[in-house]
Amino acid sequence: MLLQLNIQNFAIVRSLDIDWQQGMTTITGETGAGKSIAIDALGLCLGDRAVTNVVRPNCKKAELAATFDVSKNPKALKWLTHHDLLLDNECILRRVISAEGRSKAYINGSQVPLAQLKEMGQLLINIHGQHDHQLITKAVEQRNILDQYATHHDLIENVKHYYNKHKELTREYDLLLESKIQRDAKQQLLQYQVNELNEFSIQQGEFESLEIEYTKQSNGQHILNQALQTLQILSDDEQFNVVDQLRRIAEQLSQLSVLDKSLTPLVEQVNSALIQTEDAASELTHYYERLELDPQGYQVIEERYSQIIQLAKKHQITPESLFELHQQLNLELQQMGADESRLAIVADEIEQAKLAYLNAAEQLSDSRTKSANKLSKLISASMNELNMPHGKFAINVNANPSDKISTSGYDNVEFLVSLNPGQALEAMNKVASGGELSRISLAMQVILSAKVITPTLIFDEVDVGISGPTATMVGKKLQQLAHSTQVICVTHLPQVASKGRQQLFVAKLTDGEHTETTVTELSEQGRVQEIARLLAGDKITDNSLANAQELLAG
Repeated sequence: MLLQLNIQNFAIVRSLDIDWQQGMTTITGETGAGKSIAIDALGLCLGDRAVTNVVRPNCKKAELAATFDVSKNPKALKWLTHHDLLLDNECILRRVISAEGRSKAYINGSQVPLAQLKEMGQLLINIHGQHDHQLITKAVEQRNILDQYATHHDLIENVKHYYNKHKELTREYDLLLESKIQRDAKQQLLQYQVNELNEFSIQQGEFESLEIEYTKQSNGQHILNQALQTLQILSDDEQFNVVDQLRRIAEQLSQLSVLDKSLTPLVEQVNSALIQTEDAASELTHYYERLELDPQGYQVIEERYSQIIQLAKKHQITPESLFELHQQLNLELQQMGADESRLAIVADEIEQAKLAYLNAAEQLSDSRTKSANKLSKLISASMNELNMPHGKFAINVNANPSDKISTSGYDNVEFLVSLNPGQALEAMNKVASGGELSRISLAMQVILSAKVITPTLIFDEVDVGISGPTATMVGKKLQQLAHSTQVICVTHLPQVASKGRQQLFVAKLTDGEHTETTVTELSEQGRVQEIARLLAGDKITDNSLANAQELLAG
C-alpha cells in the first residue's frame, strides 16, 4: 500500500508531505484548487512521461517520491529481489525532473531506467482517471476485463506460445521460399561442378605425388645421362675414377702410418670415405639399371597433371586445394538438398502449430464463455445496486477461428447492456451515458478486486455525472472495495467523500504574486465543515452541517 508521498517544486506545489492510511481515502477541494495534483505526482513516480511545465516556476527541478509497504505484495517483492533492489519491506519510487525536461528515476535509492520504474509501478498502483470508463467501450479492454476475471493466465500463455511458434515457422518458410529461385540456380551450378569433380575423382595428396613423378619423367633423359656420367666418375671409368683414387690414397697413407702413428686417424677417415663412396657407386649403379624411359606412362602422368592445373585455374584455387574444394562443394550440395527437405518439413510444422494453436484457442474460448456468463450476472446485479434497477449486462463471446490468428485467440468479446425495460441488449457506447459507464466501470472494479488484487486503487473523479441516491451507492461500493485494497478517490460528491476513513482537503493559496497548493488531512470537525460545503456550497447552514454529520455517521 501507499504510505507516503513527498512533492517538492511540482507545478504550483512548493513542498508537500502526505501520509496515507489503509482503507479508503477521499480527496476534496474547491474547483481549480488542484485536487488531482497528488495523483499527477504519483503518475510521474510510476513512470508517466514528464514535460517541462511540471517544474514550479523559477525552480531548477521538481522532486517526487512515493513510499510503499510491499510486505504483503509477493509480486513486488519478487521483482525487487530479481533486480537486486530489495530494501526491507519498503519500496521508494523517486523521480527528479529538471526545468529543461530531463528526468532521472530511482528505486530504493538506485538509479534505474524509466521503463523499470513503470514496470514496478504497475505492481503497486492502478490509477483510473475520469475518462478511463470510456475504455470499457473498446473491444480490447473488454476482452482484457473478461480475462482478468477468468484468471486463465495459463491458457492465454499457451495461445501466445503456439502463436509465436506459428509465426516463427511461417517466417522461416517465407525466407526459404524467397531464396528458392536463387538456391535452384546455385544448386544447378553446384551440381555441375560436383559432377565434374566426381568424374575427375581427384584423391587427397594426388597432385603432390603427380608433381614429383611428372618432374622425374619430364627430365628422364637428362637424369639418365647425368646418372651414367656420375657413375663413370665414381667407379666405372678405367682411366680415372674416384673409387680407385681413394683406394690408392688409403694404401699410401696406411704405409706412412707405419712410420708415423699420428697419421692413423687420417687413414681411418680415408677408409671411411672409400667405403661410403663404394656404397654410393653401388646404389647409383642399381638406380641407373632400374631407370627406364616410359613415353606412354609419361603421357598419362602429363595429361592428369595438366588437367588438375586447369581445373584449379577454373575454380581460381591452387592445385593442392582441389581435393578440399571437391569435398566442400559436395557438402554444400548436400546441405542444399537438406534445405529443400526443410521446406517441406516446415510446411508440415506450420500446419501442426496451427492445429495446436486452434486447440489452445478453443480451450481459451470455452473458459471465456463460462466466465462471461458468471461475470454478466455479477455486473447486472451490481448495476441494480448502483441505481440502474432495470439494467442488464451481457458479455457476448463470438468465436471466429478464421485463417488469421492472434496472440489473444480467435474470440471477439463484446459488452452489451440494456438500461430500460423491453430494451434489447446493445453495445455499451450506443446506449450508456458517461455517468452510467462510470458506474458500470466501478461495478467491474469491485468485482475484479476479488480476483485481481492491486495493493492500491486510485479513482480520479470517476464519479463525474453522478448525484443523489446513485452517489450514495457509489460511495458504498468504493467503501466495499476498500475492505480488500487501499482506495484513494478524488471526488466532488459529499456522499462519496463521507465514506472515506481519511479525508484530505486541497486548497490553493495566493498572495497576489505567488500561488501555492496545499493538502491538509481533515479532522473530524474539519470533515463536517467540508462535507457541508460540498452539500450546500459557500453558504453553510445548520441543515447542511446536520446532513454532513449524518453522512459521516452512516
